[in-house]
Amino acid sequence: MTDWTSPRGSPYAARRRESLRERALDRESPLRRLDWILLLAVGMLCTMGALLVWGATKPHNVALGLDPNGDLKRDLLNIGIGVGLGGVAAIVDYRTIRAYTPVVYLASLVGLIAVLVHGVTVNGSHSWIKIGPGFEVQPSEFAKIALIVLAAMLLGERRDGAIAPDDRDVWMTLAASSVPILLILKQPDVGTVMVVAFVVFGVIALSGVSSKWIIGLLVVAAGVAVVIVHLHLLKDYQLKRFTAFTNPHADTQGSGYNTHQARIAIGSGGLFGKGLFHGTQTNGQFVPEQNTDFVFTVAGEELGLAGSGLLVVLVGVVLWRGLSIAARAEDAFGTLLSVGVVCWFGFQAFENIGMTVGIMPVTGLPLPFVSYGGSSIFASMLAVGLLQNVHMRSRT
Repeated sequence: MTDWTSPRGSPYAARRRESLRERALDRESPLRRLDWILLLAVGMLCTMGALLVWGATKPHNVALGLDPNGDLKRDLLNIGIGVGLGGVAAIVDYRTIRAYTPVVYLASLVGLIAVLVHGVTVNGSHSWIKIGPGFEVQPSEFAKIALIVLAAMLLGERRDGAIAPDDRDVWMTLAASSVPILLILKQPDVGTVMVVAFVVFGVIALSGVSSKWIIGLLVVAAGVAVVIVHLHLLKDYQLKRFTAFTNPHADTQGSGYNTHQARIAIGSGGLFGKGLFHGTQTNGQFVPEQNTDFVFTVAGEELGLAGSGLLVVLVGVVLWRGLSIAARAEDAFGTLLSVGVVCWFGFQAFENIGMTVGIMPVTGLPLPFVSYGGSSIFASMLAVGLLQNVHMRSRT
């Protein structure tokens, strides 16, 4: 019970303390309020990623008579643009972003529809829009952010009043999420759908909903997977990827070639690796897409267990800081926003690394901050900017 006779217990005193705290935060330099551990981990991941992209592409470019450092330069440019986008995402108050959630969501749908109409196909997936020579945009990467913001808004509205989300909130979240998921399936991009589904599930599970929703969603997900397999709804190349996952030694020269060569590359690196530019599997281009989807194999072969282990640790640090920011957020929207980003980074990193060592099926998912690709690094940096945004306005 509030002690109305006590100056500290009166509503006026509480408002005054809150006002003084906000003034102190306003006077404090924004740089001091940043999560520097998170920034350091992301910076080290980007640095390692640039080196691995360089190691994967330089020998091949030299053999073709191209600029040996061309891919490295483009990767560094992408990182620079991504840092700028992340800075913008950190500056604009995330509570203001919440007010524009419908606009963000609709913009993501426009991008997903545009890619189906005007997109180009790469590796069997119609997921990119060609902007100019050598520059393509993948709208599904930005749709991840839109869905995180939307789910955090819908499920966090009631929690700000100490009331858990009700069934209507969950149904609205699932309904809104189903539209971009169906559009991404149309491309088809099963890997991104897996990420988006996991993110939505994670935000719902940690929003305070009843356990029946968590159990129900898991049962439905298992049922959908069974139906997809039995009705043969997967493309032929997708089915072969899952077959290679369940039986990696069945077709090492066909559908299982990528994962077979990936394990050879990682295993040959030993403890400290063969050194940058000295990986025989990497230089011989035995593993396809080594600068994007299979960049972790370059780390395993050229940097060894020590280098690839450091990469995994840095991803863990990013996830740890994201969860810490979620725990100290001022409101439910900030908490769920941070949780969504952690679910995204955590699942995508696990899937990317897992497929190279044979514990997950092969998908076209990049390793956040490490793989080459403009859309991936732009979206990832925007997400880091949102984490910093919540952190700078969180409880001390």
